[in-house]
Amino acid sequence: MRDFLKQVLAVIVGTLVVSAFSSVMMMMMFISMMLASDQTTPVTDGSVLHLKLSGTISERVQQDELSTWMNMATEEEQGLDDILTAIRVAETDDRVDGIYIEGGLLNAEVATLKEIRDALLKFKESKKFVIAYGDNYTQGAYYVASAADKVYVNPSGMIDWHGVASQPMFFKELLEKVGVKMQVFRVGTYKSAVEPFTATEMSEANREQVSSYITDIWQGICQEVSASRKIAVDTLNQYANDYATLWEHNKYIETHLADSLFYIDQLRGELRRMTGRDNFTLVTPAELAANEKSLNSKNEIAVYYAYGDIVDQSSGVGTQSEIVGNKVVNDLDQLAEDEDIKAVVLRINSGGGSAYASEQMWRAIQELKKKKTVVVSMGDYAASGGYYMACGADRIFAQPSTLTGSIGIFGLVPDASGLLTDKLGLHFDVVKTNEAADFGAMGRSFNAAESAAMQQHVERGYKLFLDRVGQGRGMNFAQVDSIAQGRVWTGNQALKIGLVDELGSLQDAIAYAAKKANVADYEVSNYPAPLGFFETLTTSYQEDYLEGKMRSALGDYYQPLRFVSTLGNRPSLQARMPYAPCLR
Repeated sequence: MRDFLKQVLAVIVGTLVVSAFSSVMMMMMFISMMLASDQTTPVTDGSVLHLKLSGTISERVQQDELSTWMNMATEEEQGLDDILTAIRVAETDDRVDGIYIEGGLLNAEVATLKEIRDALLKFKESKKFVIAYGDNYTQGAYYVASAADKVYVNPSGMIDWHGVASQPMFFKELLEKVGVKMQVFRVGTYKSAVEPFTATEMSEANREQVSSYITDIWQGICQEVSASRKIAVDTLNQYANDYATLWEHNKYIETHLADSLFYIDQLRGELRRMTGRDNFTLVTPAELAANEKSLNSKNEIAVYYAYGDIVDQSSGVGTQSEIVGNKVVNDLDQLAEDEDIKAVVLRINSGGGSAYASEQMWRAIQELKKKKTVVVSMGDYAASGGYYMACGADRIFAQPSTLTGSIGIFGLVPDASGLLTDKLGLHFDVVKTNEAADFGAMGRSFNAAESAAMQQHVERGYKLFLDRVGQGRGMNFAQVDSIAQGRVWTGNQALKIGLVDELGSLQDAIAYAAKKANVADYEVSNYPAPLGFFETLTTSYQEDYLEGKMRSALGDYYQPLRFVSTLGNRPSLQARMPYAPCLR
């Protein structure tokens, strides 16, 4: 008995010791992370901002303390916010001599790239140097790099220059093979987000709109590259037709796409010459952005980032790239009550999603407008549900290549009866009290009455969407309907038809918001705030990390495959644009 008690006591003491030790270690880890998070990266004289045009560029990379401490950060994904801030800091920081752009395999959309390119052009006003070097330039990377003073390419490298294409993926026959048919209800001649499930090729209406917006985007790219490289637009188009990607390397110099063929050691020598220093330091955008000086102003302009799919509730996967309706509503309510915040800039980058969530966020924005100036800055996309959010703002800014509009609604309901009954041998029967009691039941398609009711539901959603746009843009129903019908427009086109107010960058939107709010000195604060240590412990940060890896690996196939994989969890009523052009 005595030995038994000794053993029990030993177990208790051991457990207490281990618990105490674990608590101390957790506390030390927490303190070390807090101390590290308060430190800025030192920038020394002779620094050069190293802008790597490779991997994926997202609106933000919200790196939390836990994942940073666990070394889960990745250079494969960069935040546009860090890049733009770093360029702005480099412009005025005397310790930074210039910018070195390294071309590579880049995955980013045109509007994002234009934000960076325009920031580089403004940086050049400081008379500091900007040079670009790459083993291989993707077309998007070259579009940005063409703004540099000099463009260098490796003697064994290449410059991709081929034009813009849109190549949607169609799932109709795949679904048929597994016994699934999509029941589609839509409004709008151009509302083509459902076509991958109902056809094997683009409709004529969709082909018309896609041709229109990719042509507009490509013309804009050519005009900007032409201005920087002094090459005629017609000549650039000829280069694209001549498979420039596969040219002999000296031809890049002969055609003025590049200035010299350099190996990496020659590039380092050029940087030593440009800085006038034998030793220079390369700093990353994230490192330099951390050195942005505070103005210590009591006036705050809030930039609220809303990017990704619009959903009613979080899927638990890729939570940082979802716009969760009820969370956004709560966040905007808090911004409305914060007296230090004088104006709010909504940075929207979304092709849409849930129509219900879009309506709730539209309402929250209208309530926010009663207390603050609300300005929208559109990123790569602000279409369908993304435009639903934006349409009621005080002013809307877009990039020329932003894809917007897509004002339309559709319903998409899977019918798996072919899979369940024909292939798996499952049969269903029903006893019901009312005709509609088994509406949406598993194992059968909609009947005529159910289909008619669903179509009416979609049409009511479309009319509500048009009404919201009309209120925000000062148009009547017929005027909105004539430019709606689910059609996608570029920012250039949207400006002409009244869907946006001005072409400009995020910084332009911030400046306008400050002026509208009558504040001369102000701090810019980003929302939502990154997750803290303890918040991270209870969330799926690993899923966000893995999603970033999948996005980089799958490239253009990521979004359509992710859409298909989550069909069962999506609401039946959606406001979503179709698919994006490929600049790669």
